[in-house]
Amino acid sequence: MKTWVEISRRRLVANYKLLQQAAGAETTLLAVVKANAYGHTGCLCALSLARTGAPWLGVADAEEGATLREALTAAGLGQQPRILMMSAPHREETALMLEHNLTPVLWSQQHLDSLTVAATKSSPPFAVHVEIDTGMARQGIVPGPALDALLVSIANNPGVRLEGVMTHFSSSEVVGSPQTQLQRMRFEQAIAAVRSAGLSPEWLHAGGSSTIDNQGKEQNLEWLAQLAAETGARPMVRTGIALYGYCLSIGQSETEQAPVKPVAHPSLQSVMTWKARIRDLREIAAGDTVGYNAGFTAARPMRLALLPVGYADGLRRELSSTNARPGGWVMVHGQRAPIVGRISMNLTTVDVTDIPAASLGDEVTVLGDGINADDHARLAGTISYEILCGVRAAAQLIDD
Repeated sequence: MKTWVEISRRRLVANYKLLQQAAGAETTLLAVVKANAYGHTGCLCALSLARTGAPWLGVADAEEGATLREALTAAGLGQQPRILMMSAPHREETALMLEHNLTPVLWSQQHLDSLTVAATKSSPPFAVHVEIDTGMARQGIVPGPALDALLVSIANNPGVRLEGVMTHFSSSEVVGSPQTQLQRMRFEQAIAAVRSAGLSPEWLHAGGSSTIDNQGKEQNLEWLAQLAAETGARPMVRTGIALYGYCLSIGQSETEQAPVKPVAHPSLQSVMTWKARIRDLREIAAGDTVGYNAGFTAARPMRLALLPVGYADGLRRELSSTNARPGGWVMVHGQRAPIVGRISMNLTTVDVTDIPAASLGDEVTVLGDGINADDHARLAGTISYEILCGVRAAAQLIDD
């Protein structure tokens, strides 16, 4: 195997338990495993989380949800988590939702209409969650006449049951964010409308990983718990990236430079380790050039290792180096081996001059302890989410 990913069950479970502790006993944790568990392999992570007792999993669409449900069933799990489909249901997805017991999120009359076939076949009534657009302008329905009309339709539809109401904070990593305060106020307005329509949802949920991480300063979870208590509902928070060991920085504004490490739970551990093996070793002389366009010239005799991994596998080309600009690195025998020259489609060259033990076939850490997704993201000018989701390598679950 030229390159592969190891997913640590122990670290994933430890992160889940740490986040649940940080969220508090009164708040339920929904574990988000959409986008193939942020590149960590959805079925592997879903099984580990289900066996740990996670009551809810979150996916992007019906196809993802069906795949996970089949994996959970094939594993022989009796008591399975609920699966929330965190996008609008399409008419062609209703059969999958019904067959695999998926819970859809909706926010329009059209979405409700698309569930008609599934709802008429469902007994008891089909559970749905309604998303409120409180300021993200991405998904959801804005509080006001449109929401009021949708709630009336739900109340008059015997085939569906409003089980949950949710929103998503756009700036939950920002301390004292006026946007978050506005979103809270709009969500409260929406819940008042829900109660006026005579509906009693079981769940209220808002926010993600940063909502937990910023909890010490913002009290958004306390606000949610209080709002839920007032309506007889249960509070829930959706955590995604933090499950896998990463969080956005907590700061005073969207542009403030803040520590990369999370504030509320610094013990999170990265779950993914991306590895490759040294395919070749060679000596070059001072003055020799390396890689496409001769972007790097050796200033001294060097020993180079060739790795069978490149941008086709998700190793970002921005991690390449020149003499004027240092790039990324990998870990060889616990030491940094800088990337030399341009990363190619399937190959990358690294400097092992100062790592004399480096040998053919040695394991190399491309992403993991010593070089994480935040490091890659900083060099590539992006976020850790994109780095993790972009890794394309076969995965295996390990118990380290």
